[in-house]
Amino acid sequence: MRSSKATERVTFYEHINANKLRSFFLLFVFSLLIILIGFLFGAVYGSPIGGMSVAFIIAIIYSLIGFYAGDRMILATSHAKPVTKKDDPFLINTVEGLAIAAGIQVPKVYMIEETSINAFATGRDPKHASITVTSGARKRLSRTELEGVLAHEMSHIGNYDIRFMMLVTILVGVVALMSDAMLRSFFYGGHRGGNGERRGGNAILLVLAIVLAILAPIIAQLIRLAVSRQREFLADATGAKLTRYPPGLASALGKIKVDHDKVVDTANKATAHLYIENPLRNVKGRINSMFATHPPIDERIKRLEAM
Repeated sequence: MRSSKATERVTFYEHINANKLRSFFLLFVFSLLIILIGFLFGAVYGSPIGGMSVAFIIAIIYSLIGFYAGDRMILATSHAKPVTKKDDPFLINTVEGLAIAAGIQVPKVYMIEETSINAFATGRDPKHASITVTSGARKRLSRTELEGVLAHEMSHIGNYDIRFMMLVTILVGVVALMSDAMLRSFFYGGHRGGNGERRGGNAILLVLAIVLAILAPIIAQLIRLAVSRQREFLADATGAKLTRYPPGLASALGKIKVDHDKVVDTANKATAHLYIENPLRNVKGRINSMFATHPPIDERIKRLEAM
């Protein structure tokens, strides 16, 4: 009979493999969506193959950029600054200790000058990863609370959540940009065929293209929600296992819950799902909860307290 420790280890690696496959599937779905946008865009102007080819090239280029440079783009837009051991010995030592416990390479550490309490991890794999914390988290959390937050982010690195989250961030932006460009072209540039004259037969295609241009960003956001809420629960549990002290993370989440300054100024809808808790202003209501990228913080605290 397989021991509980062995079963736990198998489940952990199954999750890693699932995240790897999910990343490639995500890339495939987004590429199809982008190519479809290109097909309809090209069809309206009389060259569906041309539009599809251009869209395919854009999808490949941006996917490669996202895979190899997405983390740097995210860090840059977040105004994150690197932290060295000389700057903050305790923070770096804590990250190093957790990396050893998790059995992964020590990630780079960054900080955002921000009074609210938050953190996120990014990168394409554990060898190319980083953890970012807000200065508010560093100053306002106790040592055990900060360790709990860092362990949570270390778990995202260890189970390859970071690759999935990074691709989501980049590709959602690509779809939004392409849809916006297509709408602007239709409304401000007209929709003439290759000979410069309007084509009456393009009316249906034009309508379909406009509808897709409007719906594509929404579809992309729904795909973004494929970053399962269970991912946060798992990172909470794995992080608590690393520190051997679930109350630390539970207490940190409790402080985040009652924090009056919850907004991270450099965060946006494309990067909100990266953080340990939603860094944007909370909007109440059933619809918002349906489209939330994070599970209820009370439920997360409850599960940690039960460990």
